[in-house]
Amino acid sequence: MKFGVMFANTGKFAQPEHAAALAQAAEDVGMESLWTVEHVIVPNQYDSVYPYNRAGKLPGDFSNDVPDPVVWMSFVAGITKRIRLSTGILILPQRHPLYVAKEFATLDQLSGGRAMMGVGIGWLKEEFDALGLAFDERVARAEESIQALRVLWKQPSASFEGEQFSWSDVGSYPKPVQPGGVPIIVGGHVPAAARRAARLGDGFFPGRIDRLDELLAAMRRECDKLGRDPSEIELTTGTPDMTLEGIESMAQKGIQRLVMPPPGRDASDIRAGLESFAENVMRHV
Repeated sequence: MKFGVMFANTGKFAQPEHAAALAQAAEDVGMESLWTVEHVIVPNQYDSVYPYNRAGKLPGDFSNDVPDPVVWMSFVAGITKRIRLSTGILILPQRHPLYVAKEFATLDQLSGGRAMMGVGIGWLKEEFDALGLAFDERVARAEESIQALRVLWKQPSASFEGEQFSWSDVGSYPKPVQPGGVPIIVGGHVPAAARRAARLGDGFFPGRIDRLDELLAAMRRECDKLGRDPSEIELTTGTPDMTLEGIESMAQKGIQRLVMPPPGRDASDIRAGLESFAENVMRHV
């Protein structure tokens, strides 16, 4: 089992000293990865339903810092050596794939091949409205973007023709260090996301632990239809039960990576919490 820290770029961790404390402590104890989140803006009032808690609203104070995840990961890449860096998730349909290809290839180069890209389609319609993007087109934009990224990363001269994006004979450099490009991990909380992961993903991040069995079953059914081996898709999720028993239960479901929030907000608390987790849990897995 691999272990990661999620929400790594929120609140205090937007500040360089706290980002460094978290990243270096996580690397020192053997955590495999750091996972960032994003919203380019959050409207002060919104009607969209946040799907990851019963209240239907984003937790926390809207004034908390949530820095751009790619910029934050680039900073952390420069002060670490081994830990992997991922979005969890990037709201892919809000970004043009030509920019995404450049940003993540650059991050992969600067980090020595440690970049991963978790992607989702977004849920906050008001955010899309502010960006002047059609909320109803986000699935098509996301799926075309994934296809386009593969082309841009693998081919020296790339052309793409889709309903959302098109270009001919362009070069996108640098290329990622990792063979085949930066791994793309599809996130989501509904069966459609599971099917998208089967079709297009290197990994799948089910966002709702209460629907985990349903989502994994949907992913595997789609793999069967496609003739794809589901073991090719790396599975990541979070769980409130980070005991040895809870981790074993997740492993039996096929989960290969578990992520957890930072165990504190200050440098000493973070290091102590991560060291305790490494000693009492990780070394026994």
